[in-house]
Amino acid sequence: MNGTMEAGAATLASTRAHARHVASDADCDAFIRDIYEQYGPLLIRYAARLLDGDWHRAEDILQETAARAWKHVRLLSTRGEHIRPWLFTVARNLVIDHHRARQVRPLDLMAVEDLDASWDGTESTITSHAVLEALRELKEQHRTVIRLMYSLECSVAQVAEHLGIPPGTVKSRAFYAVRALRKSLEKQGVLGV
Repeated sequence: MNGTMEAGAATLASTRAHARHVASDADCDAFIRDIYEQYGPLLIRYAARLLDGDWHRAEDILQETAARAWKHVRLLSTRGEHIRPWLFTVARNLVIDHHRARQVRPLDLMAVEDLDASWDGTESTITSHAVLEALRELKEQHRTVIRLMYSLECSVAQVAEHLGIPPGTVKSRAFYAVRALRKSLEKQGVLGV
């Protein structure tokens, strides 16, 4: 009987702790930290069991469950001991959503035997060398725009900000740079005329 009373007192203390933690917006992170500490390992094991042992995906489920708890912090702070069933229900629903998504978009894996083992990187290496040679023939401003836009995948706005020029100038330089690069590659015989 003492054990039951102690468990009830612990649950009541936990409920008060949760309510105290969510008293203000500044303490929401403490509420989520408590969820991770109290229920994190249990939720990961539960999700991993439902996911056939996929611990990495189970960790993702825990994170998404905590994110949803954070979104509903006002509601959950008043529920006290009823937070555990809510968390496990959310985790179960997330796993179900994961399984449904996998059925709609199954992962296509290719057997190693089906891969083209005859691929030779020689042609790719020669092409890369030819492109590098063609880039060396370009003006510095054209090389810079190509490097930023195509190698580093920067947007026109990012390149314009980096170079301190208008976006229209970036577009113009990119156009003329690609055209000059194409001519140089045609001259080398890499591209057909």
